[in-house]
Amino acid sequence: MGTPPQLTPAERANALAKAKASRQERSEVKSRIKSGELSISEVISLAEGNEVIAKMRVLEMVESKSGVGKIRGKALLEKLEISSTRRIQGLGRYQRAALLKEFELPTSHRRGKLIVLSGPGGVGKSTVAKKLREGSDFVVIVSATTRPARFNEVAGVDYHYLSGAEFDSAIKANEFLEWAEFAGARYGTPRLPVETALSEGQSVLLEIEIEGAKQVKEKIPESILVFLEPPSWEELVSRLEGRGTDSAERRASRLALAQEELAAASFFDKVLVNDEVEKVVASLIELASA
Repeated sequence: MGTPPQLTPAERANALAKAKASRQERSEVKSRIKSGELSISEVISLAEGNEVIAKMRVLEMVESKSGVGKIRGKALLEKLEISSTRRIQGLGRYQRAALLKEFELPTSHRRGKLIVLSGPGGVGKSTVAKKLREGSDFVVIVSATTRPARFNEVAGVDYHYLSGAEFDSAIKANEFLEWAEFAGARYGTPRLPVETALSEGQSVLLEIEIEGAKQVKEKIPESILVFLEPPSWEELVSRLEGRGTDSAERRASRLALAQEELAAASFFDKVLVNDEVEKVVASLIELASA
């Protein structure tokens, strides 16, 4: 075995500070598990994009659950054939499934359904989301974006408007469930409100771009991807050209992009034609309650 590397005082201090910050972050997560703020499912989801949480021992996570404790936690892992030294990032597919089943909520508190609505620009996604918010119990998540607000948009209602630096910080802190660049701006879906609403059994709608929808499907396989199509290509052209917020160059660019986006429909679980907003809203409600 080779000689361990010699650290300078500055490197040693930096390593100790990093280790202390990691312990504090894991301690905070365990406290949130104990209080019921975070479920086992949510912690495992967080670990997918957070190295500190990914390195937490499964035993620490389980024994933090209210009513479990150290003795029951160890016995539980033995029953599930999970080593007491196993870390979250080392869980196999079947081990993860067994763990989630063990802590599955009662039938009356099942995890909510996630509907992801996407489609070409100008197809009417925002209108559908607004109608759904007004006429159902759906939680419609407000996305973040780096593009400036349009004259008819309200911060916190249409989007959370962030600077480029703020968006970078949110990515670094793993605050987005997904994010993508579109038409020169970045868009992202805040992770926490999605996971919180789903864990409380609420149906959630994400109105996002196609690349973002694919990212969500990878992270939450049970999500239902819905592609919104225009009644016809001519109708989509009419809608885009009728926008008073875009320049002629921007409209031309959006039309070219829309042609590419329409080809992505086959990737989605469900395709709905937006010939009548109320009918689309009714279909989304039916999907969530099925």
